[in-house]
Amino acid sequence: MSGWLDSAGGHAEEGEGHEHRSRWPLIAAVGAGLLYLGAGFFFVGLDLVPVVIPAGLAVVGALGLLVGLFGWAYEAFVGPAAGHGGHADRYRTTMILFLASDVSTFSAGFIYYAFVRAGAWETSHELLTPLVFVNTALLVASSFTIHYGHHALEAGDRRKFLGLLGATLALGVVFLVGQGYEYYELLVVEGFSLTSGVLGSAFYGLTGLHGLHVALGVVLIAIAFGRSLRGEYGPGHDTAIRTTSLYWHFVDAVWLFLVLALYVGASV
Repeated sequence: MSGWLDSAGGHAEEGEGHEHRSRWPLIAAVGAGLLYLGAGFFFVGLDLVPVVIPAGLAVVGALGLLVGLFGWAYEAFVGPAAGHGGHADRYRTTMILFLASDVSTFSAGFIYYAFVRAGAWETSHELLTPLVFVNTALLVASSFTIHYGHHALEAGDRRKFLGLLGATLALGVVFLVGQGYEYYELLVVEGFSLTSGVLGSAFYGLTGLHGLHVALGVVLIAIAFGRSLRGEYGPGHDTAIRTTSLYWHFVDAVWLFLVLALYVGASV
């Protein structure tokens, strides 16, 4: 998650090449570490430490993770130097490193699910509903719209770019609404919650983590769309769009794997 980011001041415009090491990825990494430590103590160490300690670590870690991620997003996508090509390779590399570290986070959840799925398995809840197929179609379509929207930007077709980026934003929002409705049906109608056995913890842990990633992606796309309306991107000035597109494709790929492993896997 570490990386070098552009200066937020006016030095880039003056050609001085001033740069600094961003503190936000470090804050996010420390926050994530504290969050995982708190969660680990909560599940395996309650007999060793008072419950207030893991709860406090988890809360502080979650806040640190969110502050770090949003601070980094502001610096990379909203600040004065965001979106311009002076250090495009470093922005892309930083995003790739962040996504590589994120793979380990999701992998931990999938490994947990694989272990519990290998044991005794009984469930009366049907997870693979038509809504899942609709949400999957929405995310797959959004990958195409952001991909071809970026191509339109590189080709100088601003109108097509705005239309496709706006469509990506709308599809992401509708996906989140669909997931919210799915949670309502499961929690309120069926009584299927986080405490409903190992399937409940696996389902809400993985889908909730993915939903948070989608929500962050929607925020990034909304920021990029707002800046695009002001004409701040164009051929050669598309770093924020390129990195946001990488993030969104990652989120979509994780969802496809999640559908196969969790939704389909729970029904087999």
